[in-house]
Amino acid sequence: MKILIKNGRLIDPASGLDSIGDLAIANGRIVAIGEPTEFAADRVVDASGLIVAPGLVDLAARLREPGHEHEGMLDSELAAAAAGGVTSLVCPPDTEPVLDEPGLVEMLKFRARKLSRCRLFPLGALTQGLNGLALTEMAELTEAGCIGFSQAEVPVRDTLVLARALLYAATYDYQVWLRPQDAYLGGGVAASGAMATRLGLSGVPVMAETVALHTIFELMRSTGARVHLCRISSAAGVELVRAAKREGLKLTADVSINSLHLTDVDIGYFNPAMRLTPPLRQGRDRDALRAGLADGTLDALVSDHMPVTADEKNVPFAEATPGATGLELLLSLALRWAADEGLSVARGLEVVTAKPVQVLGHALGSLGASAGRLVAGGVADVCVFDPAAHWAVTPERLSSQGKHTPFEFATSGFELPARVRYTLVAGHIAFEAAGT
Repeated sequence: MKILIKNGRLIDPASGLDSIGDLAIANGRIVAIGEPTEFAADRVVDASGLIVAPGLVDLAARLREPGHEHEGMLDSELAAAAAGGVTSLVCPPDTEPVLDEPGLVEMLKFRARKLSRCRLFPLGALTQGLNGLALTEMAELTEAGCIGFSQAEVPVRDTLVLARALLYAATYDYQVWLRPQDAYLGGGVAASGAMATRLGLSGVPVMAETVALHTIFELMRSTGARVHLCRISSAAGVELVRAAKREGLKLTADVSINSLHLTDVDIGYFNPAMRLTPPLRQGRDRDALRAGLADGTLDALVSDHMPVTADEKNVPFAEATPGATGLELLLSLALRWAADEGLSVARGLEVVTAKPVQVLGHALGSLGASAGRLVAGGVADVCVFDPAAHWAVTPERLSSQGKHTPFEFATSGFELPARVRYTLVAGHIAFEAAGT
């Protein structure tokens, strides 16, 4: 289908484009940008008053399939991605079974392609079964479509195994994705501090993150490995990442929408919607994360999407399954952060478009030249949204099977900015808001 998006505000953070104009799409690619053009479109979309931006790229979204179909099937979660303007996402390997075999990766990618709602980039398991003992066949998993390797939420307890994994990955220039958390210090359910003490909850100290970071950085110096750090959560962690980048280590890092906007005080009276991993920390940590994202110490903002059933949340706080839905909130919370920090809309979009693509690097292959961008000749992955719209997050409005989020209106009491009107993946309309 040939599609002409007319009169929208075109914003492309990668190129600095910010102007009113048209976007012409044919054969899954952008054929013209900017000035109105003679174009025999099959469909014309009037984007007057709307922003036309690159499709969002989310570096952390669990789809809960295979193995947890009752919590989030591929169909519903990719529909949630499209409803949130997300056109590319990275999923970790902690499915059941774990993504440690090429056949499992190929099956997952095949099913995602058939749905045509979002591009899926799986991470392969760093160790077999995520057991932290034997390394996986990284070369075979890469050929099957993995763009990097991860332990998800399972730390490698044996430092020698982690050193060997990083050395092997460095040999073939594979990227390793690690969430820095010490296996022995990180066993609590809330961030250590006055709030956790008052509520009688077991704490996760900041040093659970910083000890792991020191270990990772020392191994990076020794092996030369490329590492992406997932969901930094503390002020001390931000400062260590900043110093490591100054040193020249091959390092990128992200932060979740939850840590960027919430603190441990939001736990309130044991609200299980606030049971998250990493745990919500104090206000000074949140402020440092926001500043770190603004100055580039942290490269990207992620949804940390994890659909969780009602049965797993409607239990005492310490017994609740950590996680929250986030794919449909990523755009709104990126723009809210930008507004709070006095930054432009383009800067808010950058941390969920161009910057995540830079993290993925050459793993994207030929797609890397145009993903997260609006570029003539590039793939037509596009998000069209209304920046003036405000919406209250309610379970009924979420496409995801996971209906639990800390930003639900009944809990947070505030509305979120911006609402997606259209999402296009390779020139195909993957989502169209009702009434548009």
